[in-house]
Amino acid sequence: MTRVAAESLRLATVDGVSICARHIPGDRSHAVVVAHGFSGNCHQRRSVAIARMFAVDSGVVSIDFRGHGHSTGLSTVGDLEIHDIEAAVAFAKSRGYGRISVVGFSMGAAVAIRHAAIFGGVSAVAAVSGPAHWYYRGTTSMRMLHHAVERRLGRVVSRVGLRTRISAAGWEQPPAQPWQSAGKIAPAPLLVVHGTADRFFPVRHAYALYEAAESPRALWVEPGMGHAESAMTPDLTARLRHWLGSPETSDVPPTA
Repeated sequence: MTRVAAESLRLATVDGVSICARHIPGDRSHAVVVAHGFSGNCHQRRSVAIARMFAVDSGVVSIDFRGHGHSTGLSTVGDLEIHDIEAAVAFAKSRGYGRISVVGFSMGAAVAIRHAAIFGGVSAVAAVSGPAHWYYRGTTSMRMLHHAVERRLGRVVSRVGLRTRISAAGWEQPPAQPWQSAGKIAPAPLLVVHGTADRFFPVRHAYALYEAAESPRALWVEPGMGHAESAMTPDLTARLRHWLGSPETSDVPPTA
């Protein structure tokens, strides 16, 4: 199969942020918007590999969230990022794609759920390794992340070492909890994917998202899987791609 070259994009959000994105053209019947986790970007090797696998039978739009990679603005760690996904969805619609699905990882999973609940207009949402609620500090990894977000030194280290610029203003008002937003996505299907070895969020976050969602919904609890993009295997990515292709048959009970 001939590999199609990715198109570099600049997408404008409604609040004036310039979002860096990559578009892999594909079958106009379906596009997948890929939303990375905190400190990620669409040019990382693992992000590119995931996008390429989704592009087997779909168009793909991968973004750098605000404050990440080559996008402008500052990260609000899950709040205003809904506008970044909406800019990508609007682009896909402008290119004539019929169905548009959104796949989010970690922070991107929470943003994808919130975006679908607030804006609608998507055919399916897949949330991989996402939190069910904000301010979780129950793991060492999440305590370290909170230090990076909430402390000035942490934000400096994130800016220099991770190319992630974080807003010092915090949230004026916390957005709705991801589990609350999960209940507002239907009739678009929601797939929740989570690993039993996730070092950021224990698997109970996945159950909370699934239980709050309306049908159609699905939950994949993956034995031994770690966190987000770094834990995605070719097999799991292919399964996720197939689900996005036919999510209408996805309402299955959770795995114990």
